[in-house]
Amino acid sequence: MHRVLADISKDYDVVVLGSGAGGMSAAVFAALDGARVLLVERTEYLGGTSAYSAATTWIPLTHHAATVDAEDSFEKVSRYLDRAVGNRSPRAMRAAFLDAGAGVVEELEQRTEVKFRPRPFHPDYLYELEGATSCGRALEPEPFEAAGLGEALKLIRPPIPEFTVLGGMMVDRDDIPHLMKIGKSLKSTAYSARLIGKYYLARLRHGRDSRLLMGNALIGRMLASAQRLGVDIVTQAETIALRAEGNSVGGLTLRQGETEREIAVVGGIVLATGGFARHPRMRQEKLPQPAPEFSPSAPGHTGALHDLAFNLGAYHSDEGVQPCFWAPCSHRRRKDGTVAVFPHFVFDRSKPGIISVGRDGRRFVNESTSYHLFGASQFAADVDGSHIPAYLIADATALAKYGMGMIRPGGGDIKSFLADGYLTEGVTLDILAAKLGIDAEGLKDSVARMNRYATTGVDKDFQRGTTVYERANGDPVHGPNPTLGKLETAPYYAVKLWPGDIGSAMGLVGDENARLLRRDGSVIEGLYACGNDLQSIMGGVYPGPGITVGPAIVFGAIAARDAAARSRAARGRHAA
Repeated sequence: MHRVLADISKDYDVVVLGSGAGGMSAAVFAALDGARVLLVERTEYLGGTSAYSAATTWIPLTHHAATVDAEDSFEKVSRYLDRAVGNRSPRAMRAAFLDAGAGVVEELEQRTEVKFRPRPFHPDYLYELEGATSCGRALEPEPFEAAGLGEALKLIRPPIPEFTVLGGMMVDRDDIPHLMKIGKSLKSTAYSARLIGKYYLARLRHGRDSRLLMGNALIGRMLASAQRLGVDIVTQAETIALRAEGNSVGGLTLRQGETEREIAVVGGIVLATGGFARHPRMRQEKLPQPAPEFSPSAPGHTGALHDLAFNLGAYHSDEGVQPCFWAPCSHRRRKDGTVAVFPHFVFDRSKPGIISVGRDGRRFVNESTSYHLFGASQFAADVDGSHIPAYLIADATALAKYGMGMIRPGGGDIKSFLADGYLTEGVTLDILAAKLGIDAEGLKDSVARMNRYATTGVDKDFQRGTTVYERANGDPVHGPNPTLGKLETAPYYAVKLWPGDIGSAMGLVGDENARLLRRDGSVIEGLYACGNDLQSIMGGVYPGPGITVGPAIVFGAIAARDAAARSRAARGRHAA
């Protein structure tokens, strides 16, 4: 399964470059269609940013929707996407995604190890738009006990350490309430004891946690499926050339260490390398400035394959409203010298007693909006560093109850965070402002205004907590508005936020079969893309949870099926 270049075949029906959700999907579906498949990963780990992520998978109209009483239809979700995305992406591409999505999920669940589940409440992000739903479109992978993978378990990219506990134990939304009630509830204490015991046993046996959750679960399930289907996999292998044969792409050259190998490809090559965002030149040219210094995404998406695709006539779309998807991030130096980059998705920004301000001390955004819109708002408001970084402000009560960034909910020792500057403390707002170098009068006015809004439940400045999505991210037992709370308990605290790219929205232009196109509209035969390598069907808009993973899986499947069919046709002609 995991092989060096010298051991693999010299020809394949389908070669997939990249091993995130899109690449894994392409490899699995090509193999399901009977193709001989090679999956190539340039880093030491499989899974890309998908392995880091929650792996929420936005695929509407699946059979899971009925299990949570979702009232949805092709027309309803199409209206929603039309209003959210508009002409920022081809409507035909969105229709192709919706047409294929349910069948892709069904085939995965019937023929592979991949299993999903819905949540009874998981709303679309732009809930104010017609056609939004509160459940049924966003799926999540079921947890996966991966001990059966054997040594291949070590190939899966480990989760971000700051999202684990006890040095590597993965937890999800079902585990956290129990862990926070250890010693307070007999049921929760027993649940947590079993969880922790299994974790330490897995570490002894496998060197890491074998109970995989979220992104690790998705990649683990796909890897198990790829193993069973006979997919050849190589890691730490770089593609250094794509070989054109007339109007088609017929092969590639791989390098692994000092070894190079020419591979002939009959059906097609699928690019699934994670996008362009770490490409040194394109990062500076295409991202708004200042280009983020740090990203919470996994390494590997260097954009090198885009340069090779450009040589064959492929091109990037410029239709999207944003070149990347964003999340506000904080960062901190780890003990080993690496930098931890923490994306502030939902756990703190929407909670009562927490606001965000710029250098002028004033709020500039609805803190309960999606992480993508929050990051985009930082760029839009920024003038010479006025909002990059921004500052997440909390009082003592909110910090202890909800945490902030890498500081976990429930309180705890914050001395180390204060010592290294990740967290800033002020006995008064004036002192906090002075330490941060922001305007004290602006900050005090922002807090005073929020304290009034917390009483009335109405945010007159940014309408925070007015949609179902926004209120879902607040504190459900806090009223009158679950996202609005007073900041009145000293000391006061701050964490700095920078916009970080969590995935490319700008990508290579393809058609409904994920085949890459030239500017004249002609097809580059044998060359496909999915995931962040393919221009986002969302056009740089973020309408719901999992709108990168869902399309990646679906277009990975679409590309694989087309490439496999192309290979069968070519081999049939040769046999004849």
